[in-house]
Amino acid sequence: MFDRYAVNGAWDEMFSTPRVARPSYDTLHDVLGTLSSEDFRARCALRDRSFRDQGITFSLSGEERPFPLDLVPRVIPADEWEVIEAGVGQRVRALEAFLSDIYGDGEVMNDGVVPRRLLTTSSHFHREAAGFQPPNGVRVHVAGIDLIRDAEGRYRVLEDNLRTPSGISYVVENRRAMTHVFPELFASHRVRPVADYPSHLLESLRAAAPEGRSDPTVVVLTPGVHNAAYFEHSFLARQMGVELVEGRDLLCRDGYVSMRSTEGEQRVDVVYRRVDDEFLDPLHFRPNSLLGCPGILNAARRGRVAIANAVGNGVADDKAVYPFVPQLIEYYLAEKPILANVETYKPEDPDVLEWVLGRLDELVLKPVDGSGGYGLVIGPQATDAQLASLAVQVSANPRGWIAQDVIQLSTSPTLCGDHFEPRHVDLRPFAVNDGTKVWVVPGGLTRVALPKGSLVVNSSQGGGSKDTWVLAGEGRSRPTFTATPIPEPARGRPVEPGPAEGIAAQQ
Repeated sequence: MFDRYAVNGAWDEMFSTPRVARPSYDTLHDVLGTLSSEDFRARCALRDRSFRDQGITFSLSGEERPFPLDLVPRVIPADEWEVIEAGVGQRVRALEAFLSDIYGDGEVMNDGVVPRRLLTTSSHFHREAAGFQPPNGVRVHVAGIDLIRDAEGRYRVLEDNLRTPSGISYVVENRRAMTHVFPELFASHRVRPVADYPSHLLESLRAAAPEGRSDPTVVVLTPGVHNAAYFEHSFLARQMGVELVEGRDLLCRDGYVSMRSTEGEQRVDVVYRRVDDEFLDPLHFRPNSLLGCPGILNAARRGRVAIANAVGNGVADDKAVYPFVPQLIEYYLAEKPILANVETYKPEDPDVLEWVLGRLDELVLKPVDGSGGYGLVIGPQATDAQLASLAVQVSANPRGWIAQDVIQLSTSPTLCGDHFEPRHVDLRPFAVNDGTKVWVVPGGLTRVALPKGSLVVNSSQGGGSKDTWVLAGEGRSRPTFTATPIPEPARGRPVEPGPAEGIAAQQ
């Protein structure tokens, strides 16, 4: 199944050179090399039955379908993971300090590290969130930091997700499926577990409860069954042993939030919301929203309920703020960034705007409020009509766009028909912050662009996923195993920005 595999110039996760596997992939390559395409298809069928039986789906174009899991895992050696883990934790701590500052004294703006206008013009900067501290000072309870590898194999941060990052349920369920479909692979590798994520999340949420609540009540707030990520909402509530609620299940009275139940009203201390800011409280945001709870923000301001993640976090993952994060790390932590950004150009600067408009066919343009890959334009793949339309949009609203160079994301072997081909991948590690430490789940979600040549990995754009293995110790711990066939049925001061480096075309 590797006979037609061709390393195409991008960094390949499995192969250092054609047909020569990297040391961390030796055993995996040997095992997969013993499989026929028929046996691999039988395992794929087993995977699909398992996902359908458990309802592990996502919505695409209004259709529920099994979440696409490619059965060739991504392997990350222990030494590489140490760098990722430290870099993600560092980034979360700096962004946490940034949010506390801009909704407080605003020293980062007073010192000129980040332009005040850049923040106040962000659609995610909410004055309703200003002037109060969450119960334990945490605004970023959960973060998803998207990473890519450049052509030299260096990990770089593509973007930060600090509002309602999704995908962790697929990390856990992908691992469960892989242990069922490929148990012999785990016999030949020491892979760090991911199943304890819900317990870490619950610990973080309980730590965020208002003072004096020794046994806090935590709920997961979902928009409802028609949301594309509803499976994840129900999965996390079930795994944490807490109630899954919708806005109509909550009420706010006398400054407290309560949950309606068959036994009457029960006070709620922590709301892990999977509802966007604009729909969370109709008294402050969209008055016609039925997804949230009227008055919940007032209760949070009075310190009687914690909202995770906090309202207003989106200003810190605004793509126009992203280029400043390395400076924020040095400003707040007095540390050098462990993980570099990718090079980003800001059309809001008139000189940069002129330069960008002259090179639209060479760059990737992203709307600063975009997500899920929507609105993204990859210049080399765009038509003349698309580029002409893009030029009009960027010229009319330069604050609303960023530009980046096109970088070939790293590739990983992926099943295509009856053989493996390289497909581009990224990585979203998830971090949980309880106010005393930032814990990063060992692995995260590897997303894969399934169409040949595509750089857009989002599931909403036809992407899939891979199980991500972080190896313990030195990697291989046992002799090589052969796969068994499966039968068919079965804080500091302002610093000057360093040199920019890096990008990928995906969100």
